[in-house]
Amino acid sequence: MISHVFIGEESSSVRMQTEAVREPQSNPEAFTWEVQANNRAHHEQLRKKSAFCFSKKKYAGNAIKTAKYNVLTFLPLNLYEQFHRMANVYFVFVILLQTFPEISTLPWYTLLFPLSCLLTIRALRDLMDDIVSGRHQSDRNINSRPCEILSGESFRWQKWRDVCVGDIVRLHKDSLVPADMLLLCSSEPSSLCYVETSDIDGETNLKFRQALLVTHQELTSEESLAAFDGRVTCEEPNSRLHSFTGVLQWRGETHALDGERILLRGCKLRNTETCCGLVIYAGFDSKIMRNCGKIKRKKTKLDRMMDHLVVIIFLVLLATSLCLAIASGFWAKMFQEKHSYLAALYKHTTPAKQAFFSFWGFTILLSVIIPILHTHFFINWDLEMYYAVKDIPAKARSTSLNDQLGQVEYIFSDKTGTLTQNIMSFKKCCVNGTIYGNFWWWQGFRSCHGEKMLDSNNVGLREAVQQNNDPVLREFLRLLALCHTVMVEERGDQLVYQAASPDEEALVLAARSLGYVFLSRTQDSITISEMGVKRTFQVLAMLDFNSDRKRMSVLVRDPQGTIRLYTKGADTVILERLRGRGPNQDFTERALDHFAEETLRTLCLASKELSEAEYDEWSRRHRVANILLQGRACELDRLYEEMEQDLELLGVTAIEDKLQEGVPETIQLLKLGNIKVWVLTGDKQETAMNVGYACKLLSDDMEILEEKEVRFQPRVLSPKDTILQTGEVLQKKGQLWQQLACHGTTDPQEQGSLVEKAFVDLATSCQAVICCRVTPKQKALIVQLVKKHKKATTLAIGDGANDVNMIKTADIGVGISGLEGVQAVQCSDYALAQFCYLQRLLLVHGRWGYLRICKFLRYFFYKTFAGLMTQIWFAFHSGFTAQPLYEGWFLALYNVFYTAYPVLSVGLLEQDVSAKKSLRFPELYTIGQQDELFNYRIFSVTLLHGVSTSLTSFYIALWAFEDHVGSRTVGDYESFSVTVATSALLSDLLQGPVSGTWKGVTGDGMDAIPQGGHQTPVSLQNICWKARREPEPSVELRTHVPRGSFHRRSSYAFSHQEGYAGLITRGESLRTKGTHSTTKGTHRWKRKDKTKQNHRWICLSLRFSFPFFKKP
Repeated sequence: MISHVFIGEESSSVRMQTEAVREPQSNPEAFTWEVQANNRAHHEQLRKKSAFCFSKKKYAGNAIKTAKYNVLTFLPLNLYEQFHRMANVYFVFVILLQTFPEISTLPWYTLLFPLSCLLTIRALRDLMDDIVSGRHQSDRNINSRPCEILSGESFRWQKWRDVCVGDIVRLHKDSLVPADMLLLCSSEPSSLCYVETSDIDGETNLKFRQALLVTHQELTSEESLAAFDGRVTCEEPNSRLHSFTGVLQWRGETHALDGERILLRGCKLRNTETCCGLVIYAGFDSKIMRNCGKIKRKKTKLDRMMDHLVVIIFLVLLATSLCLAIASGFWAKMFQEKHSYLAALYKHTTPAKQAFFSFWGFTILLSVIIPILHTHFFINWDLEMYYAVKDIPAKARSTSLNDQLGQVEYIFSDKTGTLTQNIMSFKKCCVNGTIYGNFWWWQGFRSCHGEKMLDSNNVGLREAVQQNNDPVLREFLRLLALCHTVMVEERGDQLVYQAASPDEEALVLAARSLGYVFLSRTQDSITISEMGVKRTFQVLAMLDFNSDRKRMSVLVRDPQGTIRLYTKGADTVILERLRGRGPNQDFTERALDHFAEETLRTLCLASKELSEAEYDEWSRRHRVANILLQGRACELDRLYEEMEQDLELLGVTAIEDKLQEGVPETIQLLKLGNIKVWVLTGDKQETAMNVGYACKLLSDDMEILEEKEVRFQPRVLSPKDTILQTGEVLQKKGQLWQQLACHGTTDPQEQGSLVEKAFVDLATSCQAVICCRVTPKQKALIVQLVKKHKKATTLAIGDGANDVNMIKTADIGVGISGLEGVQAVQCSDYALAQFCYLQRLLLVHGRWGYLRICKFLRYFFYKTFAGLMTQIWFAFHSGFTAQPLYEGWFLALYNVFYTAYPVLSVGLLEQDVSAKKSLRFPELYTIGQQDELFNYRIFSVTLLHGVSTSLTSFYIALWAFEDHVGSRTVGDYESFSVTVATSALLSDLLQGPVSGTWKGVTGDGMDAIPQGGHQTPVSLQNICWKARREPEPSVELRTHVPRGSFHRRSSYAFSHQEGYAGLITRGESLRTKGTHSTTKGTHRWKRKDKTKQNHRWICLSLRFSFPFFKKP
């Protein structure tokens, strides 16, 4: 059987449509956000309407608060949350009834004492969760970060919380951007500014921003910045990270603004000494904070079931009380008729009135049957989840979701920093028929294909370079040193490379370590050192990379005057552009396949030599194309395509994108536990697929359905009809909407619901789903869709600020203490140091937690029914008068003292199998997913069991207390009450030891449960039986999965942003001497034309523009 994985790609237009659905459309009426530079007083006086008749400041301050409580809000907010539990509402209702003496049958403290204890314990627990979570400290640290704000005519160091809309802020290298700002100027040529956005979209490659020409030329000093009085009119604050529309009005002129002029809060300034910006959005108005979402109150499946059970129990108690009240009325009438001499006692009452009072009396009397629940766990103490390298233990930041860990069905994971370390290392290469690197597979490879033994296969790459007898190897290393967009900076005696992507940096560093050192570059030249010999190459043209071309090239003239083209790119585009099949091409292609086995990221390197005549003709047409006003991009692509033909293959590089330790093994175990893993990333499709194969999320026996292969043939589509029946999917949104309209579905909400359902049905039927180029808010919306349509328990795991919204939306949020800050950890329910600890969190602690809470509930219900249902049987022998059988304090302490120890022992310490066996048999986890251990049927069986025990306890005691003749006979009411209470307590306390492992009461997750007539599936039961009886493993067992994919060509390693080649050839990203450090903010550089960034949004699922991604 072939598993399915969906792979799709959406263009930038579709992505913009997706975001536009969720946010107000950009129309002239929406541009009501006005920012005046250096004018705080103007912004502070503007207000907007809030709730009711109140108003608040229109422009938010820059201070943020992510903690749940403060001194003023803790008590009301916590009580509000606690009384969302139906049991607490019921208790308060009964306590209010007890204030009426006419109907009160129990002392006031009977329910008030346990309820107060419960509310206090939960309030302290919630308070500790909020304090221990570190959100208060994190808020203080973030709000207290230093930054330079223009005050008067000079910059002064202040705190982030002091930043206001309209302020001008100066940033320094490696500092974080405190608010969304319009870039005004920088110390780089042409006011370029390089930023890293790992906290926003998970990408560590550099992105460039550029100021307007007018601000770059005019704002050259602190005095000119202080005099700047421009006004920005733009769209209202929104969550669209990749778009911005507005205008700058200054000195009577209007200048257009877009996303390339904006620095977003949370970005880190890289490769730029200083820059200045105008604050547009501050605090919670900033785009990243708009994507973070609100803190949501999370309830487990068992919590929701408990609410339903409380309602059911309440209705049963009302029905029981009503029946007993009716019986009380009839009994009173019969008693008065039979004993007429007592008529004076009933002078002021009637049977109906007595029945009414008895109804409320029984309601109070039986109220103690409603359960009180509290659990705890020991995740923080697990040394197996302690990461000694960084001294980070696992941390449970929420104390109410432990049982939910045992019922997870879908895991939504970030990629960068969660599955991978985002560290690229040059591992292997194949040059001129020789493979350099690790040779563990070489002997088998050579014998299988009958290749001749190469003389240099055992010679290291460094030795081969030093021998300098292979011209192809020289060209290979020369290409690595020349064909890139890396910038170099001299720091003392060291060269520091600043790359747009970790892939390029790894290749340039590899060339440097082998003696081919990239030294410097200018607008039209690049200087390298070849084995100590300095050589300068004239750069004639740079053919830029983009995601469509999947390659980049550089055209250079060497010191001898020879013109050569060096090209690197994906094997799919390089191999088809070769002059012919060379003698080593077959070997190189097989080497590519073997690199794919190890899921290494590959690039093919090729070159060719050009004559002067060929270059002159091409250069002439290239200059003409560069000045075209229409069709410039298409003409340039055609010229690039023409130049990159008839290439000669030099070799292949293989780069490893290092995974975190234990990721493949963890995903394999999670799959065996019937848990589906989805990867939601802001990265591109090729990178995500490569990591998917590396971590064993994807495998060769899966059918990979890319977006281009997704189709849907016209046919009737009904709500019950899914697109999974024929394996076909939607080709585009328009077809589905048209079909829905043709078949009577005209309501937009109904149309959107059908599209949502179709998407979820398709995606959840696959073994794996990878969504690429998704924004933080889209991550949360995908999680919300699965929760809405599948009613499944979801877990989200990530390590950056771009994962916060997803973590908050999922039923369980897990934060990784990674390299991208602590934002994800601060907003999570559980904090781990490594992704691999997720297997123990779910398969061990999660399953144990679910087992314990289910046994806790079953035992709690049993002992409650067994001990307190005797009140009902006593009513049949007390004239239905609602007289309590037990003393008031016994009822108050029954659950919180007398029977607390055994039930808490089960709820805290119960283990069916050891942690080692839980990991060896991950199939045991499916018990929680299928709600095997606690459901309505098991509750009914527990109810019957408790009722039968109460009947036995009551009537055996009643039989023993029948009237006998003699002076030693004990038959008073209090003695009878104590005897029944003792019998009930002994039944509760001895039930476990007598039955061995509480099976008779609570059942056992590892065995069939005959008491309930409910059995686990045969295959699962066999696994349970084997796990219980197999000897204890001597070591912690994990599935060891080799890295490998044997039938798939590895994807290419190339991930930087388009446009860097243009910056270099125009000289706009190159510093001249003396501009590395500026004095008093003086900047002089040329203007750069706006470089269009071709964003691509990819969802490895199906080709939707997702009309259901609406603004919540």
